[in-house]
Amino acid sequence: MRVGLVCAHAAVPPAGDDSVVGTHQHIARVAAELAGRGHDVRVFARRDDPAATESEIVDGYRVERAPVGPVAPLPTAELVPYVSEFGQWLADRWAGDWTPEVVHGHYWVGGLAAAHAVRETDIPVVQTYHSIGMEQLRHLGPQYDGPGTRIPLERALTRVVDIAVAQCNDEVDELTRMGLQRTAVALVPTGVDTERFHPDGEAAPREQRPRILSVGGLSPGHGQEDLIRAMRLVGDAELVIAGGPPAAGLAGHAEARRLRELADRVGVGEQVHLVGAVPHDQMATWYRSADVVACTPYYSSAGRVSLEAMACGVPVVGYARGGIADAVVDEVTGKLVSPGDVRTLGMTLRRVLTDNAGRFAYGHAAVDRVRCSYTWERTAGALERLYERVIGRRKPVEAA
Repeated sequence: MRVGLVCAHAAVPPAGDDSVVGTHQHIARVAAELAGRGHDVRVFARRDDPAATESEIVDGYRVERAPVGPVAPLPTAELVPYVSEFGQWLADRWAGDWTPEVVHGHYWVGGLAAAHAVRETDIPVVQTYHSIGMEQLRHLGPQYDGPGTRIPLERALTRVVDIAVAQCNDEVDELTRMGLQRTAVALVPTGVDTERFHPDGEAAPREQRPRILSVGGLSPGHGQEDLIRAMRLVGDAELVIAGGPPAAGLAGHAEARRLRELADRVGVGEQVHLVGAVPHDQMATWYRSADVVACTPYYSSAGRVSLEAMACGVPVVGYARGGIADAVVDEVTGKLVSPGDVRTLGMTLRRVLTDNAGRFAYGHAAVDRVRCSYTWERTAGALERLYERVIGRRKPVEAA
């Protein structure tokens, strides 16, 4: 098959939007897996780096960069005015010597550009939102900071795609509330690189006392405040928070200062350590250094952190929402807690940290679960079957 993957972000935007970081990694791995299966895969993104070439081969697939908008990274809100231009560039490109049999839009801006490009063709469109504005607004409330046009445009996008890919059961429900028929929504969870994330290998240095690890961007929606408050009930343990700007920039980061002030105010300042951003290729060493990984975001569609931790053999205590609720099997690979229940969160972390045999059993079950259900090979296989299905629907029936 000729597969076109469309994403408006060529690289990580300056605001450090974690959802876009995850989207970029997801697309690259899906493209490589599909290319490895023999498909002709091309990724279409906006050119945002003067040093980047217009076209190159990466891991068996081709990346083509559209000369649309300023050659610089842009936050999502500033990409919206360029959607039509990007879509027209795609349409012109696909009218030449290479036309995709199926187009897969990623994130809402990429999906809009893809839909614009194929509007006068019979090319089917598959869409992965990666995060949904209405769902984020519901869970984050005043902390939601998405552009005002996002929610109506996402709803409009549901009316022009052939099928939407959800990454968790909560997202399936949200997409049907947005107007899609259940038959037009396919559940395809994200994958985990089990060659990078596994139990055997180096671990980051640590103290003697138990370690709780939290990974995510430094913003109220990631739930670090809940974890800091819960530490009063945990006892003698350290909470390591990885994410946000590099360590050197933490002193000037408003949310980092607020979290440190909160830790001091509730009496756990000596137990809470912010280490800043950790490169993704070093994250496995941090997971392995932890006794438990705490996943407490108020919104998480893919549950990527919980899956990576589980692949490293570390039990997860997380909020029962989104991808985390799907990934973590309660009392089997970790523990699930009602979102926002700080007291239960603290008591659960305490019980897991003091139960050595239980943590050992959770860790082994977690590794098995990831290797059986969350490999990139499994994700690519599900998408491959989905593409074949939508192409088959669009192809005219040949005369006998």
